[in-house]
Amino acid sequence: MNTILNKIGAIRVTPARFFGFFLRSTTKARCGYWAILFTLVLALTSCSDDLDVQQSYPFTVEVMPYGDKITKGQTIELRFEIKPEGNYANTLYTIRYFQYDGEGTLKLVDGPVLVNNDRVLLESKTFRLNYTAQSSEAVKFGIWIEDNFGSTPWQQTFEFNSKDSGNDDGGKTPGIINPVNPGTITPIGL
Repeated sequence: MNTILNKIGAIRVTPARFFGFFLRSTTKARCGYWAILFTLVLALTSCSDDLDVQQSYPFTVEVMPYGDKITKGQTIELRFEIKPEGNYANTLYTIRYFQYDGEGTLKLVDGPVLVNNDRVLLESKTFRLNYTAQSSEAVKFGIWIEDNFGSTPWQQTFEFNSKDSGNDDGGKTPGIINPVNPGTITPIGL
């Protein structure tokens, strides 16, 4: 250690010699001054070691067109596709429903029968539901799809008129779809 200090002492680096470079008014000195100042600012600014990974992405759900009339015992298939704006591998989606009017069952094709307000895990972003009417009344129910990050759930209300109700307009009125946040509903390829 003493030899290093002796060599430094032999060179005689004095404060005037060290800082004198910066005190000169040459262009080279000014560039050196700004380079060292930039390096100090860059070195002293705090950087976060945390990597920000976005996990929650907004999503919409596309619904295929479906019939609007239903009779007791008849089954209507509803097809859905979840369209997230981004892709995070660990995103899980759940579905739940609530029946406002009429009686019937809603079942995931190749899955369980849904119970009012019980969440069921969706195994795929593309899935089908079968609704079977158990009364001759008009039917109204809502479906909610949520992700595991608590973002705004997608919700839609489905209404079916009874074929037995006498309110037949020749099938010209489509099923009523009331989208609720977020966004638009577009059919999956016709």
